[in-house]
Amino acid sequence: MDGFTYYNLFQTKGIEYLIIIAFLLLIIPFWKLLNKPLEVPVRIRDAFKTLSASILRVPQGIFFSNNHTWAHMQKSGDARIGLDDLLLHLTGGVKVAMLKNPGNTVIKGDVVSEIDHDGKKLTIVSPVSGKITAVNHVLQDDPSLLNSDPYGKGWLYSIKPTEWVAEAGGFHFAAEANTWLRTELDRFKDFMAASVSRYTPETRAAYMQDGGELIDNPLSAMPDEVWKDFQEEFLK
Repeated sequence: MDGFTYYNLFQTKGIEYLIIIAFLLLIIPFWKLLNKPLEVPVRIRDAFKTLSASILRVPQGIFFSNNHTWAHMQKSGDARIGLDDLLLHLTGGVKVAMLKNPGNTVIKGDVVSEIDHDGKKLTIVSPVSGKITAVNHVLQDDPSLLNSDPYGKGWLYSIKPTEWVAEAGGFHFAAEANTWLRTELDRFKDFMAASVSRYTPETRAAYMQDGGELIDNPLSAMPDEVWKDFQEEFLK
């Protein structure tokens, strides 16, 4: 046993090394957990979004119709039409079916499109009268443009108007459009309170925050009956 020296680990600094090693083994996974990107399911994340007038896009030069479509006169003399931002925030992501073709003549109030969210549908009417000159078929392949760029790439039809001056007088424009949209949000809250109570009174939490604010896309969780009421009582 010559040359062999025995050290008691607990009587040396070895125990301190073990404590440090153990601490590192514990802290490294914890540090990775803290730095891991937060992955929240989209539906849970969106449930905490509120829908207010402040998030609605109201660009200049756009004429808003009471049925929540819009019209914008182009330099060519044609008017592009589409769905307003409030309607798209109420429904959530939708697919659109184009029901008219270039060359068709429409009168203000004629059904021109149908939007669909998980089988729940709404019909969309033209805000102006005239002859359809173009259809935005890009939306068939990429319906997300309706939500991401409703007043740009998300347009539905281009129409050569025949009654523009007379019909434009009933539109909401510029600052008045902002006021109208705020009023529409309040009217929607009243609509939801009445419609939901008829069918699913226990689902108030599905469209309202505790503070009384609407969640974003409140119609997306509602049954088909509420969508039918929305078509008949709100859009008309």
